[in-house]
Amino acid sequence: MFRVSLFLSCFMLSQLLWGQATIPLSSSAAAPGQAAPQATPSVAPPADRPAATQITLEQAISMALANSPAIKAARTQIQQSQAQEITANLRPNPTLSWDSQFIPVFSGDFSSDTLNNLQQFDIGVGYLFERGHKRQNRLQAARDQTAVTAAQVADTERTLVFNVAQQFINVLLANSTLQFAQENLRSFQDTVTISEQRYRAGDISEGDFLKIKLQLLQFQTDVSSARVAKVQALGSLRQLIGYASLPHAYDVVGELDYQPLTAGLSDLQAKALAERPDLQAAKKGVKAANSQISLAKADAKVDFNASASYSHVSGASSTSLFFNVPLPFFNRNQGEIARTKFALTQAELTARAAEDTVLTDVTNAYESASSNQDVVKLYLSGYLKQAQDSRDISQYAYKGGAATLLDFLDAERSYRSTQLAYRQAVAAYMLSLEQLRQAIGTRSLP
Repeated sequence: MFRVSLFLSCFMLSQLLWGQATIPLSSSAAAPGQAAPQATPSVAPPADRPAATQITLEQAISMALANSPAIKAARTQIQQSQAQEITANLRPNPTLSWDSQFIPVFSGDFSSDTLNNLQQFDIGVGYLFERGHKRQNRLQAARDQTAVTAAQVADTERTLVFNVAQQFINVLLANSTLQFAQENLRSFQDTVTISEQRYRAGDISEGDFLKIKLQLLQFQTDVSSARVAKVQALGSLRQLIGYASLPHAYDVVGELDYQPLTAGLSDLQAKALAERPDLQAAKKGVKAANSQISLAKADAKVDFNASASYSHVSGASSTSLFFNVPLPFFNRNQGEIARTKFALTQAELTARAAEDTVLTDVTNAYESASSNQDVVKLYLSGYLKQAQDSRDISQYAYKGGAATLLDFLDAERSYRSTQLAYRQAVAAYMLSLEQLRQAIGTRSLP
């Protein structure tokens, strides 16, 4: 009889150990000896409830770039700068002058003789001739400033893309945590049902049964907290995308997914130096500063004003020509030329500092991603399966009366904390990848 019981116990234990754990996370690379976690199947909505709008991460980013009021406001800066290009390219307006003298207002003699012989009329046209290619230099300076503004707006978009991706990952984490909490609740409810049957049969005490029922409260609370976290995460994501761009009942498509980082630090830094919009803005600022120097030197060239007028005086008509030009004895725009040269030095140092910032950002983001990747690999190397097996063995042994309640609850808590920590580790790794993409300035990693 003892041999039969021992054989049955060993058989049931071996069947349990060979079982595979179902984890609602996807992974493209599992450790040797461990099955890759399976994705949780999607559940179709009830027939009487319309399906919610679902968006992917790329769709969320595209919608945010198209609908975010903050980005739309920032893009108007480019349009304002382009309008300044029109102003910079305008030529001076000609001037029209006219005067009439000796009008007989008080005598009242407005005869033709008075108009021809007494009154004086002057009418003329003048124009300012700019020298030193001022208009061309103004236009080039305005165009260079537009390029700087466009790069700065692109950097604002880079920040928005990162914020959207970060919040999207928060939604994925909340959704995964909710699914896990619901699965735990269903599993533990089965345990409570079996424990109640054992209690009625006299296999366990009332105290142990009450401890089991009280533990059910923790799982119910986890489900409630996970639901609130998901609703809040979806609300924050909707705000970034544009509140009016999405319906109230919407959801995201995707899951926490581990994708290994294969790019090297040097390749990432080289790509960042070529792609980061804030660094491009700093470099274009150097070109804009050079344009300001050229414009200041052009403004040092004196302009001249020429005009021609027609005069009618005492019955005689004549034409007059006028020409005037300032003599640059004192003001040769020395101060503005000196200022723009210092501004060029400032722009060059700013570009150098921006380059150092880019390299530092990439290095920090890369190290963070590598560290988080190592943590995820630790879970995938066997800890997840060990926690699953430990919980299943304790649960099976407890249901069969071969394990104590404390052993089962302790294994349940260890399994729950390991699963939640794994989800948070994957989310942290995905977030570090988004930080790396932000540091590089592009969505594609080499």
